[in-house]
Amino acid sequence: MKYISTRGGIEPIEFDQAVMMGLARDGGLLLPETLPSVSPQKLGAWQNLHYKGLALEVLDLFSGDMPRADLEGLVERAYSSFRHPQVTPVRKTGDLYIMELFHGPTLAFKDVALQLLGNLFEYELIKSGGFMNIIGATSGDTGSAAIYGVRGKKGMNIFILHPHGRTSPIQALQMTTVRDANVFNLAMNGTFDDAQAIVKGLFSDLEFKDQYQLGAINSINWARVLAQVVYYVFAFLKLRKQGFDAVDFSVPTGNFGDIFAGYVAKQLLPKDCINRLILATNSNDILTRFVNQGDYSIAGEVTPTFSPSMDIQIASNFERYLYYLHGQNGARVKADMETFAATGRMDLSAFKEQAGNDFAAHSVSEEETIATIRKYSEEHAYLLDPHTAVGVRAAEELKGDRPVVCLATAHPAKFGEAVKKATGNEVELPPALAGLAGKESRCEILDADAALIRKYVETNALKE
Repeated sequence: MKYISTRGGIEPIEFDQAVMMGLARDGGLLLPETLPSVSPQKLGAWQNLHYKGLALEVLDLFSGDMPRADLEGLVERAYSSFRHPQVTPVRKTGDLYIMELFHGPTLAFKDVALQLLGNLFEYELIKSGGFMNIIGATSGDTGSAAIYGVRGKKGMNIFILHPHGRTSPIQALQMTTVRDANVFNLAMNGTFDDAQAIVKGLFSDLEFKDQYQLGAINSINWARVLAQVVYYVFAFLKLRKQGFDAVDFSVPTGNFGDIFAGYVAKQLLPKDCINRLILATNSNDILTRFVNQGDYSIAGEVTPTFSPSMDIQIASNFERYLYYLHGQNGARVKADMETFAATGRMDLSAFKEQAGNDFAAHSVSEEETIATIRKYSEEHAYLLDPHTAVGVRAAEELKGDRPVVCLATAHPAKFGEAVKKATGNEVELPPALAGLAGKESRCEILDADAALIRKYVETNALKE
């Protein structure tokens, strides 16, 4: 399968190149030249596959010339690290279904993609005999999941930027207590958007990118989005087996990556299998305003919330959806993104009806988030983390006649402060988190200065 840029500036490339590039050479994001589709017959053949088997089938649609046996080995290694045999189990809770995406090494949904991506990177580097320097920004969970995906692997250094003091304490400890020689943590005096802009700037400098063989682990990397497509198909098949022909999903999102994976899954499956994608945001609501009002604009400063992984004003994956809004016209995408970079807004009111057909959206307040955690603890003896609570509250608000699968994006113990505020109780730490506070950590605290970060990477990067 060939891959192209959302901005139309590169010739089609192969899957293995797309995995290693992350960001396209023209500054756009990579997408398949065409999206495959799954026939009802093939979907029926997938009905009883376990998660690893389904992942192999879905990934194989996109992976081009990679030998199937090699892909199968990568999938096996990636998901053998998960604690639940179903990898992403789905459980009925009240009137909703909750898909638990937090059974990986760092107890967050990012593990589903990053355990696979780390193995893909290693596979390609072994083939080429090369090296790479992985650079990423995180608002919380991506950093630790990426670190755990590549820690100790030869031929790779990883540099993770996170906003100093704006992640949960456990999220910070998960990153900074990993002391493998190839791991570099940078806590920045700024926001996630600042960190993300610096990372994108480094990737846009083609000379620097080529010299240091930069690799992307944020959801700007297509392989991350693709890995997340699998669990939407998995959840639909679970409910299909119970007699449901159509399913809605509720997705807490700030960066638009996870819900864009749902959009791809919706195109992949037969018509109406995935009916609605409910986009749930906290008070940092640029995406909700886009869907409901056609307004994609930065509104003041990022507001810190109980769901810090969603404290984002600029959704880096939105450009991929914009490409489809513009009828796959890369020149129009490029013009819109340049306008947004200059003014902080895009007038997309002309697409309000189309966006409303693809998504429903709801913004959830801090009070509603805490109340939802409390409600599910008291009524269902089920603990939600605050991000999942945002998705659950949006599902309650927008639920129709079809079953709704809410994506549970993190273990509640990662956000103990919010859970304690809601329930009055401390969350018991699972073994993966217990004892982190007593471990030695390693982290550099730097200003959100692009030149400063660039110099740090140059000093510590692999060069051969």
